[in-house]
Amino acid sequence: MICLHSVRGTMKVVIKEWDAVAFWHWDVPEDEVCGICRIQFDGTCSTCKYPGDECPLINGKCNHSFHMHCLIKWLDMESSHGLCPMCRQTFETAPER
Repeated sequence: MICLHSVRGTMKVVIKEWDAVAFWHWDVPEDEVCGICRIQFDGTCSTCKYPGDECPLINGKCNHSFHMHCLIKWLDMESSHGLCPMCRQTFETAPER
């Protein structure tokens, strides 16, 4: 709600209520998707209901990125042998930027 008051030719604005809306996105190209579930990173993996801190991205030293839950499921599979699902190198997490 905004109130306007006129004082000798000038207008004073008083904001009485503010409904802010936040928007965020991961610092990755807009069309980049998880190499496991094929869902965009701004979306959620099949485990999560909402994107954000509960569904972070994991970046590998090999420059491949995945939803955390997708990567955990992949690495827990015996057949993964601890390898990146994209390039088959031993998966190691990249240092945080």
